[in-house]
Amino acid sequence: MSSVEETILNSSKVIAVVGLSSNPERPSNIAAGYLKDHDYTIIPVNPREYEVFGQKAYPDLNSVPGKVDVVQIFRKSEDVPPIVDDAIQIKAKAVWMQEGVINEEAAARAKDAGLMVVMDKCMKKEHEKLNA
Repeated sequence: MSSVEETILNSSKVIAVVGLSSNPERPSNIAAGYLKDHDYTIIPVNPREYEVFGQKAYPDLNSVPGKVDVVQIFRKSEDVPPIVDDAIQIKAKAVWMQEGVINEEAAARAKDAGLMVVMDKCMKKEHEKLNA
């Protein structure tokens, strides 16, 4: 684990999960549920959901009230650039692209804007390693 993952996991409390599904069998639900159980505040961001884990779901990052530390992305790699633009706009501290989600151009844009970036890694698995 790099120091970036460790810094994000140790310094963040509020995670906006883009693409969070209410389906308990979906990877987004499993990972976010785990993080919720480990004292992170989870904000569902999905225009197709009304609520997840009893939390109101928002259609996009710009609709989320309050501060977001990490934007966790469960979307296809090609869908990442506008999400990163929104993460920059709402002044998130970090963007975390889940396993299989890779977009070098968006990652570079986020880094240039001062955000910490993790790509192609599972936040749940990295948290488990950190706390093993």
